Amino acid sequence: MLSVSLDTVRVFLHVLAATVWVGGQLTLAFLVPSLRTAGEGVTGTAARAFNRVAWPAFAVLVATGVWNMLAVDGDPAYKTTLHVKMAVVVISGVTAFLHARARSRGAMAAFGALSGLSALAALFLGVMLG
Repeated sequence: MLSVSLDTVRVFLHVLAATVWVGGQLTLAFLVPSLRTAGEGVTGTAARAFNRVAWPAFAVLVATGVWNMLAVDGDPAYKTTLHVKMAVVVISGVTAFLHARARSRGAMAAFGALSGLSALAALFLGVMLG
């Protein structure tokens, strides 16, 4: 059996947090149409519940992402990809924040889509780095 290292824990925490952040956004996005039919306020209640787990996961993502940047000594192309990924993660966080604060349906849709797409892009870049 392979031994557990600090690198294993770092990557595990990062992947776990990404699962919550990205997977949760996708799941909630697909549930929204059904939640809207369940009654007024149900979608907002679900979104607030998701935010209670999503934002701590995002904080873990950022913390372990910085840890990854400090722990990995890659070639220039690797480092460039890592920096692009971090920028995309920031975009995902900012647009998720704006989505949560939006009041119009159009702004909610636009910022939600941007947050989800940038989260997927960050996930893809993370796979490239793996």
